[in-house]
Amino acid sequence: MLAPLPMKDGVGPTRLRVPADGPWPTVAAFVVEHFGHIAADELHRRFADGEIVGTDGAPLAADTPLGRHEFLWYYRELPDEQPLPYREEILHVDDDLIVVDKPHFLPTTPGGRYLRESALVRLRVRLDNPEIAPIHRLDRPTAGLVLFSARRSSRGAYQSLFERRTVTKVYEAVSALPADWDPDHPHLAGHRFPLVYRNHIYRDRSAADRNDPRVFVDPDRPPNAETALEVLGTGVSAAGRSVLHTALRPHTGRMHQLRVHLAALGAPILGERRYPELLPETADDPALPLQLLARSLAFTDPRTGRVREFTSERTLSEAPTA
Repeated sequence: MLAPLPMKDGVGPTRLRVPADGPWPTVAAFVVEHFGHIAADELHRRFADGEIVGTDGAPLAADTPLGRHEFLWYYRELPDEQPLPYREEILHVDDDLIVVDKPHFLPTTPGGRYLRESALVRLRVRLDNPEIAPIHRLDRPTAGLVLFSARRSSRGAYQSLFERRTVTKVYEAVSALPADWDPDHPHLAGHRFPLVYRNHIYRDRSAADRNDPRVFVDPDRPPNAETALEVLGTGVSAAGRSVLHTALRPHTGRMHQLRVHLAALGAPILGERRYPELLPETADDPALPLQLLARSLAFTDPRTGRVREFTSERTLSEAPTA
């Protein structure tokens, strides 16, 4: 669905579905209850000032009854964001694709307290192109390659590559070297390298703590997540840690899959704060970002038939140096 409002400073309008019926006499009454954290007077002001519109882009009156519009659109109030000091690098631009080398701690898309300070919004402003949209995403703590669509007309062709799992993705990770590491017979949790690890990952949306940002593993259900792992090296990092450096090739794309799999194998990624245990939220630590990097992407271009390969220029700070 195309938004009826233009972007503002790279940030698009937000869509809200309006129920066709219910206990609310008007659309405004529904909105006031839906946004309970915003003062009712402020929401009524926004209706009066024409800031909330229907799918046709026309302002909605506060007394509009339910059932007249399936959706309404509005602009989120942008917070006073402190600029993040982490800069993305553009590795490639053409008429269809933009390839970005994302740093740790920069969100791929707006969310939570980050709106302007996201790779997507920065790109839209930097390249003066409101049609830019992500083709896939990386977690905010993860660094490396992210592909963006440069125009709506060709976006679906590239998104289908990820849906059909025809993109070859390689990641790198650094973990603390397990105490039982045997260089002559390298293994994790009894699995010999090179290894393929599988389990069933799910998101518990009915959990009592709906703010839990993790996914979970069900050992009794058939595997739906698969990752191939190999050893790139072991040694001592610049910070003096004994570390294990691995390459990971996900065959599926479950949320937090690589982080979950390494934790399950007894080698959680350095800088990890969610797996295997959820640690209290703290400020970003530039001295030890999550040691996970989307190193390379390769695929056959659906428009030209050419094989395209991209490689991150970033490195992991805890990779072994000796």
